[in-house]
Amino acid sequence: MITSLHGAYPGLYGNEYDEKEMDSRFTQLVEKHAELFGKTDPAIFSAAGRTEIGGNHTDHNLGKVIGGSVNLDTIGAVSKRNDSRVIIASEGFPVVDVDISDLAIRSGEKNGTDSLVRGIAAAFRERGLSIGGWEANTTTKVLGGSGLSSSAAIEVLIAKIFDELYNSGSLPPIELAKIGKYAENVYFGKPSGLLDQACCAQGGIVGIDFRDSDIPVLTPLDISFEDYGYKMIITDTKGSHADLTGEYAAVPPEMREVAAFYGKQNLREVDFHDFLRDMREIRGRIGNDRALLRAYHFFTENERVDFMLQTLKEGDIDGFLGFVAESGNSSFRFLQNVYPSSSPKDQGLSLAIALSEEVLQGEGAVRVHGGGFAGTIQAYVPEALADRYTKAMESLFGPGCSMRIAIRRLPVSRID
Repeated sequence: MITSLHGAYPGLYGNEYDEKEMDSRFTQLVEKHAELFGKTDPAIFSAAGRTEIGGNHTDHNLGKVIGGSVNLDTIGAVSKRNDSRVIIASEGFPVVDVDISDLAIRSGEKNGTDSLVRGIAAAFRERGLSIGGWEANTTTKVLGGSGLSSSAAIEVLIAKIFDELYNSGSLPPIELAKIGKYAENVYFGKPSGLLDQACCAQGGIVGIDFRDSDIPVLTPLDISFEDYGYKMIITDTKGSHADLTGEYAAVPPEMREVAAFYGKQNLREVDFHDFLRDMREIRGRIGNDRALLRAYHFFTENERVDFMLQTLKEGDIDGFLGFVAESGNSSFRFLQNVYPSSSPKDQGLSLAIALSEEVLQGEGAVRVHGGGFAGTIQAYVPEALADRYTKAMESLFGPGCSMRIAIRRLPVSRID
């Protein structure tokens, strides 16, 4: 059975995989399914993590982003059940066992995977789609807290399983993403946007315009950075996300303070030139210079996303990397999410960026990755410097802190 997956490996993992290692991983998955559930011929599913390529902290104000599915995934072995129970045994986590005959929101399930299962089932039912029981075991290479969206990966995986087992795989990836977002917002209790789920579900690189958040406009691109001689490397600076909720939570409303000056809810509804013209008056009205700087980042980052998409379409990798560097500088100077203002002595991301620039010496590019304040940076490193770069990062942040990732071409999929 496992050798039949070989044809899927390049679409899942690009060039960054070892066939024997993947064979072993999937073999262990299937064997574990037999051990847990007594079934030897399960369906095999895979959902990717994601990387943010452009559009740092813009989606929550209806902005533009670029994201990509990556070759780190959550995989599951799945068998259909004859009842309404969904059982998920995820490696390293307690077993989830949910009876989806009851789809009511349960406050005790907030922030748990069981709430996601119930919420996703409810979203299918609301769309007039079929649901039913199944059992699965999963394992993941999408590390939690890495900025690669492990939670969104499991959400779109669960949605894809319902879709394949009970609806003949009828839903496009963006609908699976919307279902995951609904479950996360309404049942799990996290008011997230659609960026993470859309990138995990879609496959490849995709530009997303959230002007209409219910009907985002997608611009898919079939590009591999390895074709241009660059490795994408994510480095985890091992910073704690504890006590940073306030830092993250402040960004969207501060941008909306500026929007409110114009009687609007989101910055996307405001004209950039009007903002520049009215900056003095806005400053006097709201008394928050950081809000103005973050608004400036939003407007310029939105423009940058368009330029980044255009350079990628044209194969202009040097132009693209120039905009990556601009994005990183804007996040550092204007968005101000590279270190927490509440803890200025904790600047792991700043150190990682500084060391990256020292190693790269003007080649490639580096930027903060994802939400910021702690966590990860993203670097585009020439292949000739990749080993040196990784060694430098590990000398500062410890062994295994850097991950070489590649863009995955396949969407969330049943792959057997």
